[in-house]
Amino acid sequence: MSKYSLGKQRVLSGVQPTGNLHLGNYLGAIRNWVASQSQYDNFFCVVDLHAITVPHNPATLAADTYSIAALYLACGIDLEYSTIFVQSHISAHSELAWLLNCITPLNWLERMIQFKEKALKQGENVSVGLLDYPVLMAADILLYDADQVPVGEDQKQHIELTRDIAIRINDQFGSKKKTVLKLPEPLIRKEGARVMSLTDGTRKMSKSDPSELSRINLLDSPEEIKKKIKRCKTDAVKGLEFDNPERPECNNLLTLYTLLSGKNKEEVAQECQDMGWGQFKPLLTETTIEALKPIQQKYQEVMEEKGYLESVLREGRQQAEAVANQTLSRVKAALGYSVPL
Repeated sequence: MSKYSLGKQRVLSGVQPTGNLHLGNYLGAIRNWVASQSQYDNFFCVVDLHAITVPHNPATLAADTYSIAALYLACGIDLEYSTIFVQSHISAHSELAWLLNCITPLNWLERMIQFKEKALKQGENVSVGLLDYPVLMAADILLYDADQVPVGEDQKQHIELTRDIAIRINDQFGSKKKTVLKLPEPLIRKEGARVMSLTDGTRKMSKSDPSELSRINLLDSPEEIKKKIKRCKTDAVKGLEFDNPERPECNNLLTLYTLLSGKNKEEVAQECQDMGWGQFKPLLTETTIEALKPIQQKYQEVMEEKGYLESVLREGRQQAEAVANQTLSRVKAALGYSVPL
């Protein structure tokens, strides 16, 4: 019997295995998934096919993939409500992406904002994969008939593209009585949705930032956390406050403290209004270390039980593959492909 309940909406989300997860990933996404996972049927994917759209290290890709899966579990993803799997373990992702490629107009991809930004950084080394990865992302989502996809505001354009592709498939190959693909909705939460860089409060915390000082990783040691917070960008204004557009770093660090301490915004505003940075930074450091300690302990337990992690991913592949293959067969039939003999 399936662990998924009829009537629940389905959620799909994924993280690339490119480096360690950081506080932005956790506070902006994963913690929200954990808090609401019992309300949904959840598919959480390690999107390792997306990881090679930029130069990558083949020697660490597999290890990084297992590490992200272990961090899902360490952060509280519950297998009673959720399936954890690896994207490349299910060939339907690549196959559906090709079918969608042949339906998606090129100019739809050329206007994607993130492609333009990343292409500028890569120069002449831009791959077809970088241009095309939004179609693979659409395949990831559409394969699982996802009702909702948790994303930040910067990813909303990808969900819009996914919907456009699904509408195009349905219009050209479906009928009024039978649609081919379900249209997903973006699931956007505002609180903690944009955790900003420690070196620039106007930029989102990112794994792609070349400076390790810009982010706190979930597996950073207490010494690393202390160093990063001690050296993070601040200002010379006395007293700490939220929502002053001229003090983005102040707002970001107070927001981090709010989210990690479990206190509300009003409590933190009152507690910190007369503090200087010399008093606040040690407080934020201690709070961050304590908040990450149970995640780090659980991660070590999971990584030490390699057989357990492998069994989680093996079962996840079987469960995800059953759903994905049904969708792939539906799309292929709509496009006119023959059934294998």
